[in-house]
Amino acid sequence: MAVTASPSSTAAGWVIDTRASRLTVRAFASGMLSALGHNPTFAVRDYRGEVRFDPESLKGSLVLRIKPDSLTVTDNVSEKDRREMERATREDVLEIAKYPEIVYECPEASARRTAEGQFEVTLPGSLTLHGVTIREPVSARVVVTGSMLRAFGEFSLRQPDYDIKPVSVGGSMLKVKDELKGTFDIVARRQPDA
Repeated sequence: MAVTASPSSTAAGWVIDTRASRLTVRAFASGMLSALGHNPTFAVRDYRGEVRFDPESLKGSLVLRIKPDSLTVTDNVSEKDRREMERATREDVLEIAKYPEIVYECPEASARRTAEGQFEVTLPGSLTLHGVTIREPVSARVVVTGSMLRAFGEFSLRQPDYDIKPVSVGGSMLKVKDELKGTFDIVARRQPDA
């Protein structure tokens, strides 16, 4: 996997451990029938990435690659509804046949130490989604302990910014709002020096 150059020659590299990490996105219903609607939460199951971070210079970088066909509904719904929501999201909304990857890249992140091994990190990165690349700054709380780095936080994005038309049913009586909310709890393992 290609990774952007480290902002510091002393920055350590960590690879994201997807089995220990969690990345979710939630959509919200609107329209006249929204009280009956469902606000689905999707877990991202297939992604990979690398973090570089130097606790001394407080500089770092991130590359995260997501396979959108791995989004799965985590809510308690019927199997039929789950399959239809996942199909519509993958085929109609994200058009995964045309856009098989989502990428978040931040070549130069900055941090502020809040306690020993704890940092507030600002990621002024760009998100490439549905063939559109937009700057999407993200803030994260980061904890570094030994060979593990853990980052957690929230983000939001607007579907129309990425030329995505939110799903609607019943003649727009029930539709998905433009804004999506996401949460992440990412665990990365330090890689041995090459």
